[in-house]
Amino acid sequence: MYLSKTEAAVLPTTLVAGPRPVAPAPGPAGRRRIWPMLGPAFVAAVAYVDPGNFATNFSGGATFGYTLLWVIVAANLMAMLIQSLTAKLGMATGRDLATLCRERFPRPVTWGLWVQAEAVAIATDVAEIVGGAVALNLLFGVPLPIGGVITAVVAFVLLAAQSRGHRPFERVITGLLLVIGLGFGYTLVGSGVDMGGVAGGMVPSFEGADSVLLATGILGATVMPHVIYVHSALTPGRYGDVVTAGRTAEGRGRLLRAQRLDVLLAMGLAGLVNAAMLIIAAQLFTGGNDADSLEGIHAGLGDQLGTGAALAFALALLASGFASSSVGTHAGQVVMAGFLRRHIPVLARRLITLAPALAVLVFGGDPTTALVWSQVVLSFGIPFALVPLLWLTGSRDLMGGWVNRRTTTLVGAVVAALIIGLNGHLLLGFVL
Repeated sequence: MYLSKTEAAVLPTTLVAGPRPVAPAPGPAGRRRIWPMLGPAFVAAVAYVDPGNFATNFSGGATFGYTLLWVIVAANLMAMLIQSLTAKLGMATGRDLATLCRERFPRPVTWGLWVQAEAVAIATDVAEIVGGAVALNLLFGVPLPIGGVITAVVAFVLLAAQSRGHRPFERVITGLLLVIGLGFGYTLVGSGVDMGGVAGGMVPSFEGADSVLLATGILGATVMPHVIYVHSALTPGRYGDVVTAGRTAEGRGRLLRAQRLDVLLAMGLAGLVNAAMLIIAAQLFTGGNDADSLEGIHAGLGDQLGTGAALAFALALLASGFASSSVGTHAGQVVMAGFLRRHIPVLARRLITLAPALAVLVFGGDPTTALVWSQVVLSFGIPFALVPLLWLTGSRDLMGGWVNRRTTTLVGAVVAALIIGLNGHLLLGFVL
């Protein structure tokens, strides 16, 4: 099957031309060799600060104050573990998670995983397109449906940067991630922080069924299932001659240190941004109605902190919508190519996943409510990616010397059980 230039540009390098070394494995001599290898985790981290995070974190802070801060911290720690495992899987095997599922699991299981992954991709697109559309409306008065189309087009253009190699795409995405971080850093300085509230928010607790719903949304917005597939497709060939370097424990250790540093920096930045959102909402909007919508948050920031804070929020939301939408489209290509060995034109795929988001915007659905519920859907999709990931990275037959330690697999299993339990609790609450 032949791929067009556009399709080849957005597919992971390993699916098109096989692994190719980009930078040498870090030697014991210096850290300068490690820095050029940073980047894949920053692409994944953008999904952890997408517009869905804006809706869930601000809603959580405005409604329950600092109560759900511990959920953000716990979810971010989970994300670090999960992204480290999926990066290691790609690095050790030279293949992505979706491809390995197709190779290792029965056909009915593979098809089921693909169907839920596509549902996750649609829910992801709802959050990203709606968020970008709202940002364009706040900044320039662009009608929401037109803003949604513009966001989709910009995401498509950003993906074209991959035709020049992975580095330009990663630089663009990292730059947008920094815009988001700087925007909320500026706003956080203006809002201030209640250290007593922060300490109290680190104690696990809920305040009724609504807090469980928001906690589930925060979890889905933070531990994004589609980037579990993406990150495993970004690391093969990225760390030099992995096959040679990974034959020894010392070589594997050097490679894993570089990969873990990438995850720590990227996910640490994303975690700080998410915490800043909730803290700002807890400081400024607790007990009020301003945080009921993204538009209300924008107006409230302007009223309380001035036009600079409102502008910073809108720019951060726009950068989030553009960056996360491009990563979401990339994830869709990885999922279809891995599970089905099928490729469809990127434009056609974009139109399919764009339709539900545009329906929300065209028919007047509440954007913020759509964002929160899209993140709840993502939370239900996490176990379908996490359980296969733990199974594969715990297989010595597949991973060889890269196999998980028993402690790592046990911690991962506890994380999966907690997520499944939270989802089950939410479902039970709806039934009762």
